[in-house]
This record gives sequence, C-alpha cells and structure tokens, in this order.
Amino acid sequence: MRPDCCRRTTLWLSRAMSVLTLEPRPAGKRWLFPRCRPQVAGLGNPGLPGTRHSVGLAVLGHLARRLGVADTWARDRRCAADLAVASLEDAQLVLLRPRRLMNASGRSVARAAELFGLTAEEVYLVHDELDKPLGKVALKLGGSARGHNGVRSCISCLNSHAMPRLRIGIGRPAHPDTVQAHVLGSFSAAEQELLPLLLERATDMLLDHIRERSQRPSLGPDLSEFLPP
Repeated sequence: MRPDCCRRTTLWLSRAMSVLTLEPRPAGKRWLFPRCRPQVAGLGNPGLPGTRHSVGLAVLGHLARRLGVADTWARDRRCAADLAVASLEDAQLVLLRPRRLMNASGRSVARAAELFGLTAEEVYLVHDELDKPLGKVALKLGGSARGHNGVRSCISCLNSHAMPRLRIGIGRPAHPDTVQAHVLGSFSAAEQELLPLLLERATDMLLDHIRERSQRPSLGPDLSEFLPP
C-alpha cells in the first residue's frame, strides 16, 4: 500500500487537474508565473537511470529532493508520467518524469501542460547536451531542437519552440560513429565523481531562473486553493 502522503498527492492531483481551467488570456497579456504553475520536465529514458541520455531525469530527482517532494511522486496515466508538486516561494512547480521513451516524451509533456493549463513558455525542459562538456550547464530560452530527439518531440507536440531548456553537458565523443553508444552509455567512474556538483549547479540555475521570473507582475488567478493540505 502507498504511504498516506502519496495517496493524498494522487487525490490532490486528480482533483486539481480535473477542476483547473484558466480564463482566456487578454490580447497582449501574459500570465507567466507567480500563481500559475511552471512545469519542469526531465527528459530521459525510463528504466535506464545512470545513462548520459537520462541526466535530465537525474537533475529532476535532485530538484525533487531539494524541494522536499522526493517521496510524493504519483503516477498519472492521462499523461503517462510521474508527477510531483512543490512550492517555491510564490511559484508552484509541477515536476514531471515522462514514462515514455525519449523520442516520444513530448506527448507526456504536452498532455500535462494541457491538464494544468500551461503555455509552452511555462514548460521547462531539462535534458542532456552533446555539444557541451560534462560539468557545463546552460539555460536556453527557446529555439531549435539542435538534433535532440526528446526536445524535437516536445516541440512537435507543444507546437512551439518557446520552452526554456536547461541543457546539461555530457560531452561529444571524438568519433561520430560512437555518439549513440556514448549517449546511451553509463557515466564512467571518473564522470560519476563530477555528478553531485553538476546536479547541484543545474538545480541552482533552474531555481534561480524560476525565482526571477516569479517576481514579474502576474495577471493570473489565485490557485492556492489547489495546494495540498
């Protein structure tokens, strides 16, 4: 049987997503943050933790631990994902781990955004980046997929390039023929020593950006009634 906290989270998510609808946005107005929920989606391959391609999921796990919701993940079959909800000052974050493979993860991300009434600009993608060395982290505000199949899937399903992306460097191998094995392979022992600092740095960058955006004026409704008791 699930712990009581997980049961409460599941019931709250079901109630919130079945009730929550946002009024149409006035022309030229944006409801980004503080009282709307930004969604943070960690991209990876479920069932393959510890691989370079799933480093987005590792960052999301670290983020959940930092925010104190690591024990509250609840599966939602409507979007084929695990969800957790966390408060960050005035922002309310929906953390999402797609249960679909990387190349189809956009279906889970887009469905959850639809359920929570979010725009593409309110959906953060956390994913691996071949063109940055391990240890480098960068936040990119929209743009092309740059060859990343998970991001391409999200762009297609959300019909937008506007999602902010936290790109986690995994390094590119010297020989092009080894790229697939490198991406799907596990971190080496030496690389694993760098991971704790990398996860901490990535989480700091993500939270700092969400905090900064949450300070902007908002025209959104007060959704505090949907917070878990």
